Amino acid sequence: MTDSPITAQGPAAPAAAPQGEPILQVRNLVKHFPLTQGILFKKQIGAVKAVDGVSFDLYRGETLGIVGESGCGKSTVAKLLMNLEQATSGEVFYKGQDITRLSGRALKAVRRNIQMVFQDPYTSLNPRMTVGDIIGEPFDIHPEAAPKGDRRRRVRELLDVVGLNPEYINRYPHQFSGGQRQRIGIARGLALNPEIIICDEPVSALDVSVQAQVVNLMEKLQDEFGLSYVFIAHDLSIVRHISDRVGVMYLGRIAEIGSDAEIYEHPTHPYTQALLSAVPVPDPEAREHRERIILSGDVPSPANPPSGCRFRTRCWKAQDRCATETPLLAIPERFADSGTLAAHESACHFAEAVSY
Repeated sequence: MTDSPITAQGPAAPAAAPQGEPILQVRNLVKHFPLTQGILFKKQIGAVKAVDGVSFDLYRGETLGIVGESGCGKSTVAKLLMNLEQATSGEVFYKGQDITRLSGRALKAVRRNIQMVFQDPYTSLNPRMTVGDIIGEPFDIHPEAAPKGDRRRRVRELLDVVGLNPEYINRYPHQFSGGQRQRIGIARGLALNPEIIICDEPVSALDVSVQAQVVNLMEKLQDEFGLSYVFIAHDLSIVRHISDRVGVMYLGRIAEIGSDAEIYEHPTHPYTQALLSAVPVPDPEAREHRERIILSGDVPSPANPPSGCRFRTRCWKAQDRCATETPLLAIPERFADSGTLAAHESACHFAEAVSY
């Protein structure tokens, strides 16, 4: 996990419970990529279980952060939410409509309300198109969003909204820095006035100082336009800064999910505790008294994940039960009526609260 200059100010208060119906509901989402052998006659010999039973809700106006090691399935979840990858099974409901079953015009209509900001600001922009053409391209796909004679004015407004000079409208991507390119990508995502933006590691390719600027911009835009974010990242500090709730993924499944205070101050899953123990502490005195959890072994292959609990091969609490019984993502019984920050969903048979 990388460090960043973004830190929470003061003790975090417990987040208020989300209000109303979820704007996005994900239920048992699965994506398996087939493994084949042979040249002329291909035969499937297995599957890479990139996402294997992910469920969560996203509420209007909130930011749900998703964190985890590289290869845990975070970016695949992002593509499934946009229907850029066809789910093997499971459902993604947008306002009660399952978008995994949509295609053609129906899918096009839903995508107007769910946009995406990609990880790499260098490859996500067409180098042969001007900034005006890149940001205005959504209007070509959805002409009802802006009259043809009004598009140039809308593009200039969007450039101004993301902090870029509207006079840059005729420049090309290679004339901008990485942070400026990501602002262009955000402007493109805002063009159709979406309700949800899927952010797939939007700041991981940027310098540390620029990361803070882009994250602060995204928070400002969320307040201004009432956006809901699914914010995917591997930097725990950035995720805590921007997120209302946080889900921790391991090997295609969610290991723990709760408010930012619940996850960062009272994690109950051993994997989350190991991640948080690796976050650099700026206070030397506090660092001396902090116990670092070193995980043994390598991350198992998603083509052949462990039975039962997928984290058991690296977990110091693992027992026989962990190999035979898959833990459910639920509030542990011992904390259910505690009224503490430990009372949040965790997929562990032996969940135990640790304070950070």
